[in-house]
Amino acid sequence: MTGTRVVIVGAGPSGATAALLLAARGIRSVVLERRTAPLMHPAAHVISARTLEIWREYSPDLADRIAAMSPPRETVKLISWYGSLTDPPIGSLDLLSVPELLAEVESYSPYMVSHIGQHLLMPVLWEALDDQPLIEFRRGVEVTALTSNARGARVTVASADAPNSRSTERGEYVLACDGANSTLRDNAGIDLRGPVLANMGSAFFRSRTLFRDAARPLLSWVYTPELCGVLIAHAAHHYIFITAYLHPAQKIARTSRDYWKQTLPGVLGTDDFEIESTGTWVMTSQTAQTFRAGRLLLLGDAAHRFPHTGGFGLNSGVQDAHNLAWKLEAILSDGARDELLDTYEVERRPVVERFADQSVTNHFRLDKVTRHVGVTNAMLHSATEAMRRRPLSLLPGRVLAPLLDSATRLQTRRTGRLTPNHRKASVLRERVAAEIPGQIEHFVSMGLQFGYVYNGPLVISEASGQTPVDTGEPTAEVVLYKPTTRPGARLPHADLLADGRVRPAHDALDRTGLTVFTFAEDQWRAAVPSGISVVALVPGDGAQRERLIDLYEVGTDGAVVVRPDGHVFWRTTRSAADAAPHLASLIDARWGAYYDSRPTGRSAGSAVR
Repeated sequence: MTGTRVVIVGAGPSGATAALLLAARGIRSVVLERRTAPLMHPAAHVISARTLEIWREYSPDLADRIAAMSPPRETVKLISWYGSLTDPPIGSLDLLSVPELLAEVESYSPYMVSHIGQHLLMPVLWEALDDQPLIEFRRGVEVTALTSNARGARVTVASADAPNSRSTERGEYVLACDGANSTLRDNAGIDLRGPVLANMGSAFFRSRTLFRDAARPLLSWVYTPELCGVLIAHAAHHYIFITAYLHPAQKIARTSRDYWKQTLPGVLGTDDFEIESTGTWVMTSQTAQTFRAGRLLLLGDAAHRFPHTGGFGLNSGVQDAHNLAWKLEAILSDGARDELLDTYEVERRPVVERFADQSVTNHFRLDKVTRHVGVTNAMLHSATEAMRRRPLSLLPGRVLAPLLDSATRLQTRRTGRLTPNHRKASVLRERVAAEIPGQIEHFVSMGLQFGYVYNGPLVISEASGQTPVDTGEPTAEVVLYKPTTRPGARLPHADLLADGRVRPAHDALDRTGLTVFTFAEDQWRAAVPSGISVVALVPGDGAQRERLIDLYEVGTDGAVVVRPDGHVFWRTTRSAADAAPHLASLIDARWGAYYDSRPTGRSAGSAVR
């Protein structure tokens, strides 16, 4: 592609999102992907409503198409704990059990959290890449090196069809979206910091008879003498079972398909299944020491790796792309200086570190349930750490593997006491069931999904006496989200009436500049600097005006000023006549710091813009 502006390495969720959002801003890119087809072994399956909002920026049709792939919510509402799957569940969380809470959650966004396997999602995103003329999507290629200077960057590309041949791609920036084992991150000498928690193995299979009830659990935590782990339900009678192991010489890693063929019948209580794929990975909580090295920027798993306990991985990668897209446009199209990209890490690092903390907390909180049968993630972590240290790290795998298999069986054998006919089962099952309600943060995290807050030079923190200055921690609780227009927060969702039609407030954003939301449209439109959009807060339902006033927290004279990514830059309860001059000075000071001269013309609105 001639005129390529950005090279994106990796076509996972973060890379695909980055390319699409840049294309929506008129920025060309080339996407280089080592696979020739999407991976059909499921990875993530939780798609947050915020992620769907971000995809809506590119195309409402795309976001709606993806959201429609999620099964009906009443079929994915249960999180259950089992001894054996052939026995009744020990206890469950019903995520739709409080209608009032559901109605509140529905008011947060045009979308709801969706359960869509990544193996089903990626073909849709890849199709969108293929259909976008500003994106060149190349499959079956691997990036082996990167060089850059003040004028741009160049990557060396090898083709799977001709591995000894080399080509180059040039761009002004390179986005490393090449996953947890990022070649670009390693070549740049950027270290990952954080613990290794466990080695994980999984089997993706199909079974039409495993759950006869239409309301099969979305997640089933299974604890049997044969194996302990989590079973995740996917579409079309598919499931993935995930468990931990300790050493790559164990059969689960060395001959994984044979292992699962032998093990699954005892765990599932049936041999009516067909294995489609198996896999292994290392579960960590690690963050790159920096998200940027010159012209190279890290996104998604290349920048941060979480445990799967919480569903933050895919969604945070999409948020990374969202944070970067408008800043890249400001540099490539509107005359902003390269230093603007330094705000990417300033804003994103506290957020992803908070997500990592929550994921790790969820992982070890599960021990409150399982400690009653002597199986805990704390024990697993200790054993995993021991495998990495002497003397165990010096032992050959052929010696360790049978010892570890035996030790694991001894440990999981204790779960047999959960079988209903065991003499201790009644007491144990009651103790386990009593701990289940305390696991809610693992599965419901609206306060983090919507409530993450940015801080830094592109956010005007409020003075003492108003809302406290952000410390990088979301203000809302983990489970429940409290909508707010505090600077740095996501603009709360509301349906607004404009041009005779009702649309979400986020659809009214100027994607290249600042947008003022206010009840006093005429006064603010006359007072703000040229190029800044003004949106009238007219509720889509006339009866909801008072609610909208409460939601936006600035009264009927003030204004909420919002960035292109939907996060609040500044707000005031003062009138336009009093506050607009201060807003103009803030724009000059904050956005002007990233321009060589005060923007004029298009950039006056987009330098903000």
